[in-house]
Amino acid sequence: MIVIDYRDKRPLYEQVAEKLAQLIICGVLESNTKLPSVRSLALELSINPNTIQRAYNQLEQDGYIYTVVGRGNYVTDVHEWKNGYQNTVLQELEEGVKKAREAGITSERVTALVQSVYAAPVQESPPPRDEESN
Repeated sequence: MIVIDYRDKRPLYEQVAEKLAQLIICGVLESNTKLPSVRSLALELSINPNTIQRAYNQLEQDGYIYTVVGRGNYVTDVHEWKNGYQNTVLQELEEGVKKAREAGITSERVTALVQSVYAAPVQESPPPRDEESN
């Protein structure tokens, strides 16, 4: 499910939050799916439970999950997080376009790049591997 890269310079909680967000965005973790408990995920990843709690807090702040007191953490309905995610992507795209302009890249080249990306087939994420079949 989640693989930690200890060579990555980002904090572990950011890596965990990013991987879980990717699983939610790709639809592997569907709306209202219960996430593993903080303790069980910390045990599975061999990291401190406080790190998992911090990742869950970040995901909740970003709108990907919600907490039910005494019951655990659940994936938020897709309609609740999708707008925020799309706005974040558009902001990143805007920053990239500004950098391209500053680097002297023409709008025609940027437009051609965008059109080629949209024309290419969408690559779907591979299905999650079944741990027992390994």
